[in-house]
Amino acid sequence: MLTWLNRNSLDFPPLEKALREPNGLLAAGGDLSADRLISAYRHGCFPWFQDGQPILWWSPDPRTVLFPEELHISRSLAKVLRQSRYRVTFDQDFASVIKACAAPRSYANETWITGSMQAAYVELHRRGHAHSVEVWDQDELVGGLYGLAMGQLFFGESMFSRADNASKVGFATLVEHLTAWGFVLIDCQMPTQHLHSFGARSIPRQTFADYLSRHLDQPTDADWSARRV
Repeated sequence: MLTWLNRNSLDFPPLEKALREPNGLLAAGGDLSADRLISAYRHGCFPWFQDGQPILWWSPDPRTVLFPEELHISRSLAKVLRQSRYRVTFDQDFASVIKACAAPRSYANETWITGSMQAAYVELHRRGHAHSVEVWDQDELVGGLYGLAMGQLFFGESMFSRADNASKVGFATLVEHLTAWGFVLIDCQMPTQHLHSFGARSIPRQTFADYLSRHLDQPTDADWSARRV
C-alpha cells in the first residue's frame, strides 16, 4: 500500500516498502521544502511527478549509478574534448540550467521539472546542496546539467543540450572533477542508453542504500568554484 506523507514530518517509509509496479514508487504527498528534499536524498528516494499529480517519491530497484572510475569516453567524445570547443563552468548560472532542463523536448510534451520543482532546487542551490554545470560556446549557454552533492555522492537530476555533444562535454568534465575530489558514486536514478554509454550500470537498491550509509557524511575536496576554460 502506498504511503501518504505527513506534512508535519520529514520521515519516509523504509525503502523496501516501495512498490514493484510501478517500480520504486515509495510515497506520495508532503511538500518540496528544502529540508524534505534533503531528507529524501539522504534516505535514498527522489521526487518525480507531472503537473496535476501529487508529489511522488521514488526509489527504484535496481538503481542506475555510475562509479567515476568506470567512466567511458568514446573516441568521438575524446576528440571533442581535445578540441576545447566549449568552456565549462560550475555554479555560474544554476537558474538558467534548470530552466533549460525543464524546456520541452522533441520526444516529450510534458516536463517533470515543474515550476515548483525549479523553485525548490534553486533554494537547494542557495543553501549549497545543489550544483550546476554550464557548457558555453563563447558566451552562449549551449548545455549543462544539475544535481546534488552530499558527502562523497553526487545525485544527478537532469541535463540539456543545444549543440552537438554539449551535455556530454559537461558530464565528462563533471565526472573528471568528482573523481579528483574523492566522490565514489554518481546516482543516475533510472537507466537510459545515454547514461549506459558513459559506463553507468544498475546495482541493487540495498547496495545503493549501503553506499548512502557509508559515504553521505564523508568529506571531499570539492571546490565548486573551479572552472575549466
